[in-house]
Amino acid sequence: MIEIELDGKKVDIVEGSMIMHAAEKAGTYIPHFCYHKKLSIAASCRMCLVDVEKMPKPMPACATPVTQGMIVRTKSEKAVKAQKSVMEFLLINHPLDCPICDQGGECQLQDLAVGYGGSSSRYQEEKRVVFHKDIGPLVSMEEMSRCIHCTRCVRFGQEIAGVMELGMSHRGEHAEIETFLGQSVDSELSGNMIDICPVGALTSKPFRYSARTWELSRRKSISPHDSTGANLIVQVKNDRVMRVVPLENEAVNECWIADRDRFSYEALNSSERLTAPMLKQGGAWKVVDWKTALEYVAHGLQSIQKNHGAASIGALVSPHSTLEELSLAGALVRGLGSENIDYRLRNAEFEASQQGVRYLGMAIPDLSQLQRVLVIGSNLRKDHPLFAQRIRQATRIGCIVSAIGERDTDWAMPVRHLCKVPSTGWVQAVADIAVAVAQEKGLSAPLNGEATEIAKQIAKSLMAGERRAVLLGNAAAHHPHASHLLTLSNWIADQTGAVVGYLSEAANTVGAQLVGAMPGAGGLNAGQMLTGGLKAAILLNNEPEFDSAAGSNAVESLGQCEMVVTLSPFKANMACSDVLLPIAPFTETPGTFVNAEGRVQTFHAVVKPLGETRPAWKVLRALANVLNLPGFEFNSAQEVLEHLHVAKGGVVPDHVPANRLSNACALPTSGLINSSVEPCVASIYQLDGIVRRASALQSTADASDSVKQEFAA
Repeated sequence: MIEIELDGKKVDIVEGSMIMHAAEKAGTYIPHFCYHKKLSIAASCRMCLVDVEKMPKPMPACATPVTQGMIVRTKSEKAVKAQKSVMEFLLINHPLDCPICDQGGECQLQDLAVGYGGSSSRYQEEKRVVFHKDIGPLVSMEEMSRCIHCTRCVRFGQEIAGVMELGMSHRGEHAEIETFLGQSVDSELSGNMIDICPVGALTSKPFRYSARTWELSRRKSISPHDSTGANLIVQVKNDRVMRVVPLENEAVNECWIADRDRFSYEALNSSERLTAPMLKQGGAWKVVDWKTALEYVAHGLQSIQKNHGAASIGALVSPHSTLEELSLAGALVRGLGSENIDYRLRNAEFEASQQGVRYLGMAIPDLSQLQRVLVIGSNLRKDHPLFAQRIRQATRIGCIVSAIGERDTDWAMPVRHLCKVPSTGWVQAVADIAVAVAQEKGLSAPLNGEATEIAKQIAKSLMAGERRAVLLGNAAAHHPHASHLLTLSNWIADQTGAVVGYLSEAANTVGAQLVGAMPGAGGLNAGQMLTGGLKAAILLNNEPEFDSAAGSNAVESLGQCEMVVTLSPFKANMACSDVLLPIAPFTETPGTFVNAEGRVQTFHAVVKPLGETRPAWKVLRALANVLNLPGFEFNSAQEVLEHLHVAKGGVVPDHVPANRLSNACALPTSGLINSSVEPCVASIYQLDGIVRRASALQSTADASDSVKQEFAA
C-alpha cells in the first residue's frame, strides 16, 4: 500500500493505482469525461487535470500513477483554472441544442459546464458540423456534432463487447467517430454505448424524443429473459414504460445489460397486448368479463376431469414466469389430481430422477476469474451475452477457452480449441476428451472413445491452470442425450478439478426446478403432453409453436384437446386455444426470479396492469377458488413466496440453499442410442414472447440472421 495526501487527507491506495482511484476511495469527485471504471484509460479529454506538488503542469488524474508521499490538490486555483480551460475548449464546437437533446437532464457535459464553463465563449467562428450516421435500429448517431471524442464507445466495443464496430477517423478538427464503410452496429451489448456516452452524441433510437428525463419515475426490476438476472431501472411516465437502463450490481450484471433487456419493453406497449379475457365461440373470439371466463374454464376442467380422469389435464409453463406463478400453477394442477406439469418445453430428453436443481455451479463473478473453460453446446455470445462478457474479460488475463459445437461461431473472444462436430457427435466428442484425460492420469474412461488430437489439446488445457470450468449451454441442456453429456462432463471435472455448470436458458429455469414445475410420479413430461397426451391444457406464458421442440406440430396436437387455456400478456396461441386470459408481464406484477447461480431476486410491479390484465398469481388463485381447491388463501405475491419457505418460518433466503443445488448425474443404464434429433435452441431475439414482439430488436441484424437460418433449415 502507498500513502498519498489528497486535498489535505491521507489516503492509502494500492501501488500502481491512479490518482483517480485514490480520489474514488476518498470520496472526492474529480470531473471527467473519458474515464470509466470498467474501461481502459485513454486520458483524452483532460477534464480530470489536478495539481500535483513538484510537477510543473497539471496532470490527468486518470493516467497519473500514485507514488509514496504524493501531494495532490483537486480544487486548487491551478487545478480549477486548468479544468475551466479544458471545458472552454470542449464547448467550442458543441452545438447549442440542449433544449431538444435527449441527454438533457442527465448530461455530464451539461452538469460540468455549470461548474466549470464560462458565461460566454471567446470563440466566434462557425462551429463545425458532423454529418449524421445510420448505424442500425437501436443506437442513434443523428447528432454527432455533440461528440467530444472521449472514445468511451470505441473502447467499450473493443474491451467489453469484443467487437470494434466504432472507431475514430481523421485527426484534429476533422476527427469523427464512425463505423467505417457505412456498416451497422450489431453487437448484442450495443445499447450500453448509450449509457456510457457522457454527452448526447449516442442516444436510444426507440426512446428518441418520447419523453424528458425529468418526467420519468425510476423503479427497480429484474430482467425476465436470460438466466443472468440482470438488475434493471425501469423508467416510467403516465403508467407507461418508456425506457430501461441498467442498475449496477457487481455481483450480477456489473453496470451492463444486454440489448434484449434494454429494448424489449417496446412489446409491453404493442398492439398485440391482450387486455381482456376472450372466449372462442363458433370459431370467433368474443371479449367477456373475468367471472364468465373463469367459470367457463372451471366448468370445462371439471367436466374433463369427470369424463377422462385428472390425468388428462396438464400444464405447460414457461421458465420465464415468476416463482409465485410456477408454484401456484403446480398447486392447481396437483389439486385437480394430476402430475402433468413441465417447464422443459424445448428439451428432447427428460431426466427421470434428477438429483438436485441444475445451476451454474459457481458465482457469476467467478466467470471473470476462470483460467480454463470448456463450453459445450452453446452460442455463448448470443445465448448469454453477459456471461460471455465475463468470460471475455477472463481471456484478457490469460483464460484459455475451448468449445464443442456445430459451427464456428464468432464469440468475439479467442477460442483456442474448437471441436466442430454435428450435435449427434457431441457425446462422442466429450467421451473422447474423457479418454484423453484418462490416458494422462492412467485411469479407465467412463465411455469408449478415441483420444483425438483436439481431444488431447482440450484435456491438457483443462488439466492446467487453477480455476477451471465445464459449462453446458442451451443446446446441451436440450440435447437428446443431455444426461450423457452431463455425466461425462462431471467425470472430466472430477479428474481435472473443474467445476461443472449449466448456463441455463431462461430467467427462472433454476426457480422452476426449485418449486417442482416438473411431472411427479406417473406424470407426463412436456414432450408427451405436446404429442397428444392431454384433453385439457393450460399454457402459462408460453407459445408452444415458438417455445417448444415440437414447433408447429404442437399447435396441431393441442388443437385436438377439448379445452386449451392460454394465460398470456399477448394475443397468443389463438389457433389452438379456447380461452385467453390476460396476465401481467414482469413490469405489471410483483414476483421472484432465481438466476443461474441460485440468487433469489424479488421485484415489484412498476406500472399498473393494462386494461383488464391481472397478475398471473391472482388469476391462478381465483381459478382455484372457483374450483373449490384448498390451500389458495393468498392475498399477495409475498404470501405465496413465504408459503414456499414455510418450513423456515417464511424467511426468504438470498440464495437457494446449497443442499438443493446439484449437477450430479448418474450415467443412464439404457446406454447410448444414436439420435438424429437436433437440439431446439431459440435465437437471441426469439427467446420469449416479449422479445419476439419488440419491434426494434426484430429489425436488427441478429433477428434477420435467425430468420434466414430458419428459412434455410
